[in-house]
Amino acid sequence: MKLLVFAHTPPPHHGQSYMVQLLLEGLGGDVRHRQKAVPILSTLKSPHGTADFSPSLESQLSTSPPPIECYHVNSRYSDDLEDVGSFRWEKIWLVFRYCAEAIWCRLRYGVRVLYYVPAPGKRGALYRDWLVMLLCRPFFRHVIHHWHAVGLGDWLQRDGTAFERWLTHRLLGHPALGLALAIPSMRDALWFRSDRVEIVPNGIPDPCPDFETAVAPRRRARRAARQRLLAGEAVESDAQTGPAPEIFQVLYLAHGLREKGLFDTLEGVAGANALLAAQASPLRCRLAVAGQFLRPEEEAEFHARIAQPDLASVVEYLGFVASAEKNRRLRASDVLCFPTYYHAESFGLVVVEAMAAGLAVVTTRWRALPELLPADHPGFVPPQQPAAVAAALLAAATQDGTVLRACFEARFTEAGHLRALAAALQQAETGSG
Repeated sequence: MKLLVFAHTPPPHHGQSYMVQLLLEGLGGDVRHRQKAVPILSTLKSPHGTADFSPSLESQLSTSPPPIECYHVNSRYSDDLEDVGSFRWEKIWLVFRYCAEAIWCRLRYGVRVLYYVPAPGKRGALYRDWLVMLLCRPFFRHVIHHWHAVGLGDWLQRDGTAFERWLTHRLLGHPALGLALAIPSMRDALWFRSDRVEIVPNGIPDPCPDFETAVAPRRRARRAARQRLLAGEAVESDAQTGPAPEIFQVLYLAHGLREKGLFDTLEGVAGANALLAAQASPLRCRLAVAGQFLRPEEEAEFHARIAQPDLASVVEYLGFVASAEKNRRLRASDVLCFPTYYHAESFGLVVVEAMAAGLAVVTTRWRALPELLPADHPGFVPPQQPAAVAAALLAAATQDGTVLRACFEARFTEAGHLRALAAALQQAETGSG
């Protein structure tokens, strides 16, 4: 199978670009630039030491070339997050350039399947998708939509004009396959009348391969120390707990957006510390904020808020953190706070990263998030309710977050994700289109 991947990889770095990068790496990269590369999918192993994919796919991967050959058009329109979604005339030129590359791959290499990531509900991005489909779709026999952002169909129904709905359906409708990350993102795949819809949850490389020997013992020791502190006992730091067991380290890891829950997290931490002070508890919350701001006014508001007395010595702003520093912060933290209500939230990859690191998780029942966590997960809070965030953080101080690690291993590994994705992609070419 030959697959034209019309999607960008980092930078800018966000969930969608990161998962496109994993897809390409997992399938061996752009075949035009590959120098005897071995697809990651052919080398990944399950926890039992065997290849974590079906026997039929395993036998295909043992041969050369791999069963899916990727031809990548890196359709990057922005170099940083601040430019994402903005209009520049240069972007129109880039659309034509990328489409020309895609059509060349179709004609030169016989690529018949187009993989595309539709935009969320924004007019500028939607019109770009129109142009791409108008130019490219006639050249490809099958089209695959991967719904990394959600809500386009609902946005068109709510805010789009009759013409926009008609033309969008005309240009993007009836793909051979609609790939959804979870049940909520099936709405878009169904709205566009995909010939077939498959749910393929995201998966990530394990940030803590030494979890059982190095990470879990420290988490359990710190949790036990916090329980003793809340019971009024004195606790000394030791090799197991690490320094400052009286500090409950909260991590916010997402773009610096109000809708992602940043300001609710700030108020939740402030509220939790106020409750602890009223109880004369030695336990205190500290917050590390990792993520890039997209709106200057929210960045100014954030810095003004953390300068106020109740948060002045409590919040550390890290900015954007790369993979190595992110993994270090995941290991060093005790709980992830992610009370999002972002309109285009499709999956919540950061929650999976926290589960892999054995963190307790405080989040909302928003979009796909309830599907990621166990049904009885105690850390769910209503959106836009900082008081509920404060109470959930205090409860999380004595919860065993390491139990979420098993959920990650069972459902969200990189190997499992690539196995399911490869199977779905291959079926798209043999199915109707």
